[in-house]
Amino acid sequence: MTHPFDTHLARVAEAGEHAVWTPADGALPALYLSHGAPPLFETPDWMTQLFGWARSMPRPKAILIVSAHWEEAPLAISSADAAVTPVYDFGGFAPMYYRMRYDTPAAHGLARRVLGALSSENVHETGRGLDHGAWVPLKVMYPEADIPVLQLSLPTSDPSTLLGLGARLRALREEGVLVIGSGFTTHGLPFLTREAMTGRLEAPGWSRQFDAWVQEALTRGDVDELAAYRAKAPGMPYAHPTVEHFTPLFVTLGASTDPEAPRTSTIDGFWWGLSKRSFAAA
Repeated sequence: MTHPFDTHLARVAEAGEHAVWTPADGALPALYLSHGAPPLFETPDWMTQLFGWARSMPRPKAILIVSAHWEEAPLAISSADAAVTPVYDFGGFAPMYYRMRYDTPAAHGLARRVLGALSSENVHETGRGLDHGAWVPLKVMYPEADIPVLQLSLPTSDPSTLLGLGARLRALREEGVLVIGSGFTTHGLPFLTREAMTGRLEAPGWSRQFDAWVQEALTRGDVDELAAYRAKAPGMPYAHPTVEHFTPLFVTLGASTDPEAPRTSTIDGFWWGLSKRSFAAA
């Protein structure tokens, strides 16, 4: 039986050339995406959505991604070397997922540019590979693995600080760098039932309520409301018993030209009862 990811790769091969970003295209948007885990490779419609999203934009010159799965302060960047072994930071999945690679080119030029943009910060370089919040969605969106990728740690959960961090990355978008915050709009894994995870029941109320609240706040461009999610969002703390899957959203908004501009979602719906809402912020 053909694996869904192999079918996805066959569709990618049929998609043809992808025009590379040039300065004439203007700044790339910043993205917030819900990243899934290895089962993303078994979800054809979600893979189609992510790949279609990637193809709707010029092919970036480089990618800088902040993932929920690397919380570290002071700020750190992943290895800029080529073909670094990814971090298999998940458990209980099929052996094939622990053999997957995402061998991207060296990103030393991007590292120098990021360090320059963050010159006021104490940023240290590491030998760390990309974690699954980075390489899993990127392997679906850009499966050729021919774009330099660098990961930046998530140094805090404070929305204001993360908005400021994103603002310092904003100029990279004008150079063809795709800035991504990778999380999950709801992530209450401890509170999911088997029925919700298998789709036999609709998503839990706390997941639907939090998702609807996020959608409404994004539509209004209400950053203050989003920043007050701990106190104001319905469904808390079930939607986010820990908050690292939501807070990359603030890096994305900070990196946008106008953090308070109204946003529409590129991807919505639920997977395993969790909201996969994702959006672009120009």
